[in-house]
Amino acid sequence: MGGMTASSGRRVLLAAPRGYCAGVDRAVIAVEKALEQYGAPIYVRHEIVHNKYVVQTLEKKGAVFVERTEEVPPGNIVMFSAHGVAPVVHEEARQGRLATIDATCPLVTKVHKEAVRYADDDYDILLIGHEGHEEVIGTSGEAPDHIQLVDGPEDVAKVEVRDPSKVVWLSQTTLSVDETMETVHALKTKFPGLVSPPSDDICYATQNRQLAVKQMGAEAELVIVVGSRNSSNSKRLVEVAKLAGARAAYLVDFADEIDEAWLEGVTTVGVTSGASVPEVLVEQVLQWLTERGYGDVEIVKAAEESITFSLPKELRRDLRDEAAALVAERGGSGARDTAAG
Repeated sequence: MGGMTASSGRRVLLAAPRGYCAGVDRAVIAVEKALEQYGAPIYVRHEIVHNKYVVQTLEKKGAVFVERTEEVPPGNIVMFSAHGVAPVVHEEARQGRLATIDATCPLVTKVHKEAVRYADDDYDILLIGHEGHEEVIGTSGEAPDHIQLVDGPEDVAKVEVRDPSKVVWLSQTTLSVDETMETVHALKTKFPGLVSPPSDDICYATQNRQLAVKQMGAEAELVIVVGSRNSSNSKRLVEVAKLAGARAAYLVDFADEIDEAWLEGVTTVGVTSGASVPEVLVEQVLQWLTERGYGDVEIVKAAEESITFSLPKELRRDLRDEAAALVAERGGSGARDTAAG
């Protein structure tokens, strides 16, 4: 296939927008700035964003990714990922004498605040999302006594609430728009008084990337989504592509994961990337396709994006001194005070 040229009629439909959203861009820059400002190591609780390349790149610069707050030695700086954390994690950091940087995406923070507000008003909160996802764990932790997870329409039958007139739905920000609304419809059928959040929880970037894939899915026999397998929004793009009419759709981290057999009988290839994916990985996929005769690239534009978020306010403080002070005021030793309450 290496001898084919663009004149053979083969083409690529390239989704726009694609790749980094404002929340991911903010989180990645926050890690880089923290490393520049305070020096390595900067500990990060969970992957800062769900992308293998991004995590590996930041590790080389001095970021240390941990699964639990307790893994961070006292007197250090820990950053919370873009997916958000529950209040108990902030308390763990305080008990562990850690200075913190909160890189939670502002759109996730919005959902957290909605959860707290509805819990304060004693609503039952039905959180639509995927069990075990970091964002769902963080949101649930804001009001654990009021929130129950609804993992798709098939979960609706088992949902029980105290008062059907005081029930609201919220959602994970990275879901498929269509699947979420299918779940909402099922919930409203069961609970006609179900309240919707004041604004759509699914983030603008997730919706825009899905819209672009829908537009090209009807024309592309094959859609390649660049993204990691633990990225919820990237996996949703594969599903959306198939529902939009693509004969096949695959998720790859890197260009060398593409199987040439996927191109058999394919004239049009759609290419997009998840919201955690740097553009360099898309460029490598486009180069791989060009070398196999798919050099004619057409942009499929679904929306304009101009949203940006300011960096975490903690980057304006001297967190190394702050972390040292936290250790000093709790006895000065490097060991954890496990009895601290």
